[in-house]
Amino acid sequence: MIKLDIVNKVADKTGVAKIKAEVAVDALFNAMKEAMQRGERIELRGFGVFVVKPRKRGIGRNPRTGEVTDIPPGKTIRFKPGKELQQ
Repeated sequence: MIKLDIVNKVADKTGVAKIKAEVAVDALFNAMKEAMQRGERIELRGFGVFVVKPRKRGIGRNPRTGEVTDIPPGKTIRFKPGKELQQ
């Protein structure tokens, strides 16, 4: 499923125009993106939880040359599905 499919489903289920549904979906995604950039946890009851977690620095290797490189620490996003979604 892609974003366009979500927009079409929202438009069909709510009866609003696709343009308005696209604005609503974009607003939702932007709000989620901004919250994750701030490191906030997003909990959607019945769906799941998005959590921003720190990622440790590591050591990587270039498979072509075998050269060892440092991987800097960063952040990653984890999703834990809710009970209803798991069933």
